[in-house]
Amino acid sequence: MALERRIPLIAPQREFVVAGALISYGARLDDAYRRVADYISRIADGTKPADLPIEQPTRFEVSVNVRTARELGIALSPIILARADELIE
Repeated sequence: MALERRIPLIAPQREFVVAGALISYGARLDDAYRRVADYISRIADGTKPADLPIEQPTRFEVSVNVRTARELGIALSPIILARADELIE
């Protein structure tokens, strides 16, 4: 919908960029799922949830949809393109 209305959309996850968003920047979900599995295992082994630490993500990823940028007439900085973890055509 954003692409149809020519709105450059920045999203929190890569899947949005695959669907047509311009850029995503967010925590790597595969890392988060691994951490959740560890927490579930600890709780299943008897650890109280209140005793588990709150964690912040440490790895983030940037994905850029080059086709969307071209369709919107946006010239992306070479720095953004170089720092992106993934460029999607």
